[in-house]
Amino acid sequence: MMRDNGTGQHIAIYAGSFDPITLGHLDVLRRARRLFDGLILGIGHNPDKPAMFDFDERVEIASSLVEDMLEAEPAPEGGAPVRVERYSGLTVDFARENHACALIRGIRNITDLATECQIAIANRQVADIETVFIVTGETYAFTSSSLIRQIAGLGGDLDRLANIIPPIVIERLREKDWRISNPE
Repeated sequence: MMRDNGTGQHIAIYAGSFDPITLGHLDVLRRARRLFDGLILGIGHNPDKPAMFDFDERVEIASSLVEDMLEAEPAPEGGAPVRVERYSGLTVDFARENHACALIRGIRNITDLATECQIAIANRQVADIETVFIVTGETYAFTSSSLIRQIAGLGGDLDRLANIIPPIVIERLREKDWRISNPE
């Protein structure tokens, strides 16, 4: 049985850089709402990935999308409430600070599973926190923020991404005109 946060509620953290947030992320969040009493979408920094959007932009975009989700699917029928927070440092420390009983991770494929299992075991050993895997919907199985950054950075057609990223992200990508500089 999962521990609660002292209030009798089971809170989970869905953490990531969400740079940019995708429809696959929102799909996992939507389904996780039915498993816990509350969720925190934790927006962190991944030092291994170049940032497309700064923290404030990512929090603003995610907050807008979560607000839309909660309006369209209000609690309790639509699932648990969700709040968006930014954090720095280790995800397990952020989870402890928020009295979370679990971390949510989306799994797209076997490669994700192998990597995420290793991290989940470490998190359980180091921080005594469980990880709950949610398999991404088949529509989003090949979606990743890294892929979106690459397409946008190389000048790809943003309209072709409408089935994997929210309209607000497409709009912000157009405003930003984020491109990978050509080394030549």
